[in-house]
Amino acid sequence: MWTTPTCAIPAVAGPLGETLHMFRLTGTLYCRAELSAPWGIDVPTLPGCMTLQVVTAGRCWLEVDGTEPQLIGPGSLTLIPDGVPHRFRSAPGAPTEPLFDIPVQRLSDRYEIMRHGGGGELTQITYAVLRPDHIAARRLVAQLPPVLHLDRFDDDEAGWLHSTLRLITREAQTLQPGGETMLTRLADVLVIQVIRAWLETAPEARQGWLAALRDEQIGRALTALHRAPEHDWSVAELARQAGMSRSAFAARFTELVGEPVIRYLATWRLQLAHDHLRRSAEPLPVVARRFGYQSEAAFCRAFKRAYGVPPGQVRRDGAEAG
Repeated sequence: MWTTPTCAIPAVAGPLGETLHMFRLTGTLYCRAELSAPWGIDVPTLPGCMTLQVVTAGRCWLEVDGTEPQLIGPGSLTLIPDGVPHRFRSAPGAPTEPLFDIPVQRLSDRYEIMRHGGGGELTQITYAVLRPDHIAARRLVAQLPPVLHLDRFDDDEAGWLHSTLRLITREAQTLQPGGETMLTRLADVLVIQVIRAWLETAPEARQGWLAALRDEQIGRALTALHRAPEHDWSVAELARQAGMSRSAFAARFTELVGEPVIRYLATWRLQLAHDHLRRSAEPLPVVARRFGYQSEAAFCRAFKRAYGVPPGQVRRDGAEAG
């Protein structure tokens, strides 16, 4: 499941399954929190990140602005997809401390233990801060609600969950060769489990881009476009992929996705190129061809229109951040 998106994927996976196949996360921080009542934690905005919380013992209240407070018990997974501010409390009204003001025991660059609270009833939470690492993941995240909650696994799944958490803890503490990759892949599994539960049950999961992926005909065209963004696609050729007339396909695509297919293709290519530039030293002419541009000049013009800076600037920024 964890091969790169360019590899062949069995058709049985379907467009939505293929999108989940592309779902990649970069782990930025993992924390095991041991919290004794009364306690409260105020988590600030974390731009571009999502947070995953698993209550392994006890219970707590989760508050996210614009949603009802939720009581979260043991075995529950909660995903906050868009890095919005949120608060955890031992009880409604318990005072909170800013997250970054609370002392922690740092075991590695990516793993820490937090012990906090007034000495009463104990709650244990495994907490991960993650960053979507593919445009398919970011597009999917943009469709999700402010909070996703998976209340409890059944007995068989609970064993699987606890085993996964034990693996995360071990890998984070020791960080053996390949440990960071293990951490992020295990987090991928937990996040996808929460998203799958939402996709199966939520009416909102059948609207917009997600509805387009589920659509038998439009989904085929999206799959073809996603697999080969470098191809010189035309509306007529994508319509043939979908098994529709050109006019019916164009209208249906725009209705479901919210923009014409050629604009969608151009945006998809440039987003892929943007991500690629931050990680690759390939010459710009090669990058241009990789993402469907016949010349470096055409690629640079389109890129600057979309992002306001030339491709070389994004590459330099990525190298400095690395």
